[in-house]
Amino acid sequence: MSALKKKKPAAKPTKSAKLAKAVKVKKVAKAPVKVTKVPVKPAAKPVAKPAKKVSKPMSRPVAKPAPVRRAAAKPGALKAKGRSANIAPAAPAVAFQLPLMPAHLVAAVKALDEKKASDLRVLQLGQLSSVADFLVVATGNSEPHLRALRIELERVVEAAGSKTRTEAHKDSGWSVVDAFDVVFHLFRDDTRRSYGLESLWKDGLDIPVAAILKA
Repeated sequence: MSALKKKKPAAKPTKSAKLAKAVKVKKVAKAPVKVTKVPVKPAAKPVAKPAKKVSKPMSRPVAKPAPVRRAAAKPGALKAKGRSANIAPAAPAVAFQLPLMPAHLVAAVKALDEKKASDLRVLQLGQLSSVADFLVVATGNSEPHLRALRIELERVVEAAGSKTRTEAHKDSGWSVVDAFDVVFHLFRDDTRRSYGLESLWKDGLDIPVAAILKA
């Protein structure tokens, strides 16, 4: 124990030293702190970059077709084949369904056509008349022609098995042949226009004569 040196106790600070420290602390605490304001620069707006121009592919010029020159038709180029040669073909006609007709009517129409009767008309009267079922009107070009048509008509109708009754006046321009269910009227042209018999029976069914001739 003697060899070890005893440590001396630390000297206690005096009151004056304590006061001096307290004054320094107060001075340090009271010292104003200078704050330097740093000027803040406004943020620069982003500059929009110019859009890149997209180069369009160069279109090649399209060559315009050369105008087609049509040769003018020569007047002499048309073939002389009648009037129907240069007319556009008409649309095909719808087939007409013929009604049931007596045999002497078909035979009489064919006979009148062969004897050059003009403007043949065949009308089916049906329920319109109780006198006859069919009405046939034809035109002759003169009194002798009308007489020839009447004689041929009587012959053909009677040959088909039907009886006839005829009424005709000289130079009247009108002959009537009654075959019971069919009545035939033979006119001269001026007389036919004067009476206008077809207009009286305009509600009847007009049967195409061409279809009867093919029957």
